[in-house]
Amino acid sequence: MNTQHKISIRFFNDREVRAAWDDENAKWWFSVLDVVGILNEEDDYTKTRNYWKYLKAKLKKEGSQVVSVTTQLKLLAPDGRKRLTDALDSNGIIELAKHFPNNKATKFLDWFLYSENSIDGQSKKKAYTLFEGNLLETIEVGTTKGLQQIHAYLFGGLYEFAGKIRQKNISKGGFQFATSHFLGNTLKQIEAMPENTFDEIVQKYIEMNIAHPFMEGNGRSARIWLDLILKKRLKKCVDWSKISKRNYMTAMMLSPTNSEVLKKLLKTALTTKIHDREMFMKGIDYSYYYEEE
Repeated sequence: MNTQHKISIRFFNDREVRAAWDDENAKWWFSVLDVVGILNEEDDYTKTRNYWKYLKAKLKKEGSQVVSVTTQLKLLAPDGRKRLTDALDSNGIIELAKHFPNNKATKFLDWFLYSENSIDGQSKKKAYTLFEGNLLETIEVGTTKGLQQIHAYLFGGLYEFAGKIRQKNISKGGFQFATSHFLGNTLKQIEAMPENTFDEIVQKYIEMNIAHPFMEGNGRSARIWLDLILKKRLKKCVDWSKISKRNYMTAMMLSPTNSEVLKKLLKTALTTKIHDREMFMKGIDYSYYYEEE
């Protein structure tokens, strides 16, 4: 098996799941130990390893397919070395999770399968294909139209208002976003804002967030929009996996009156991996995770 050991850190409740992309079979392999740790809510590596040992023997006895489809891959271990570890593909992980009777398994499966029936799940899949289909190249950078293009793609067929500027007033957590009556002018002003330096770009992003041009899906669209500006102007993008949900939410709440917290947070997470497929996918994972209630 020609497996490229390109590690994709996927998250579930801010926990890591190591994964390797298998070029030959075009699929991901996931670390069994990481998934077992998540399902048991266990941080102790030794306890997790022992439990998997016990479960493996039990499944083998029951004649479960899970054990027979397990493969061993070299993944980066907690001690910084690459070590052989049990891995399963998506179907194997789904089967494994079904052997955990707790509620955690249900939530994990919902996340792992992107809750495909939900709007978020379907939109997330579309977000992935933005990269796969080279659609990012066709989007206007830094304009309202560009943001509408992103929103229309992510939510087309899911929301009637996909890509359409809202005509109602909205608020969140007591914060009133830009009045719909003046939204057209507000967006023109934001569009005209300079975007030559990091500070200018983040300021433009903050103003677009305050404008909140759509009824739903603003954050997910605007983060892709922000990354496109950073890529074009600074040859950088944000590694969203370095920013925790709590820190991001706090920084965004403070941003209308204090932009420094957000600037500092984003600056420490900048990367030059602007053409990296995995960086984009990981960014989408985190972006959608920020929006989960």
